[in-house]
Amino acid sequence: MDDIKFDDNYGIWLSEIKSKIRSSQIRAAVAANSALIEFYWDLGKLIVEKQADTQWGDKLIETLSKDLKEDFTDIKGLSSSNLKYCKRFYSFYSWPIGQQPVDQLAKRLIKQIPWGHNILIFTKSDNLDQATFYLQKTLENGWSRDILALQLKSNLYVRAGASVTNFDLTLPKPFSDLAQQTLKDPYVFDFITLGPKAKEQDIEIQLTKHITHFLLELGKGFAFIGRQYHLIVGDSDYFLDLLFYHVKLKCYVVIELKNTKFMPEYTGKLNFYLSAVDSILKAADDKPTIGILLCRDKNNVEAEYNTPQ
Repeated sequence: MDDIKFDDNYGIWLSEIKSKIRSSQIRAAVAANSALIEFYWDLGKLIVEKQADTQWGDKLIETLSKDLKEDFTDIKGLSSSNLKYCKRFYSFYSWPIGQQPVDQLAKRLIKQIPWGHNILIFTKSDNLDQATFYLQKTLENGWSRDILALQLKSNLYVRAGASVTNFDLTLPKPFSDLAQQTLKDPYVFDFITLGPKAKEQDIEIQLTKHITHFLLELGKGFAFIGRQYHLIVGDSDYFLDLLFYHVKLKCYVVIELKNTKFMPEYTGKLNFYLSAVDSILKAADDKPTIGILLCRDKNNVEAEYNTPQ
């Protein structure tokens, strides 16, 4: 069969279809993000109300986090530090001093912006007007989290005259940094138990189920510590794919799993984990932590080994 030659109209038509696909992806991501933000709002409300009725204080959050993670092991947003953010989130927008509870504009905005952006805004803003300004500008300009942090640090709210307009709320532009971060937001994917890390999680689960065989493959002396091992560095949560302790070498071993070919940035992240383990878990007589990076390229698994630099 002879190849069909398409004119320029096909290219225009193809571009329209691609645009519709990207817009549909953004709408789906925003809808999932909106459900997550509503969940965090409700969770924060429940925590605030329960703490007001009891004398449990922050012990309530620690216990709640532990109990929830027993049943929802794949949801990282249930860590104690994130539950504290949920409480601050609800408290900030519900009872700002001298102002009414969150208005409709802010309520619509917070549900269209990823959780990480929201955390930056409600922890760095002094009042509801300032927060609404940054929420609006983030959506208008498609800011990434790094750009938002820079604008907050440079006090754009004051420099721009603190103007808040009733602009038409639209979805993030498909190619904007905000859209891409919304599509890839790990909190959203953990919340709906789907996402790019699903295959990596499958690998972790299989390794955990067959841990004896896996340890024999690695060699004698490995003691299994945990999967998705939780570390808190500063105010941030981190989760190690697999953590071991080697009895003979007397050191921790961090294993990171990637269902893609090796990329240089993976080494930087692994080195960060090694430093964190050395700082938080390593005893005085332990040797420096070792890192193993397992990357999958098609049907092959490649290994990279790291120690702290």
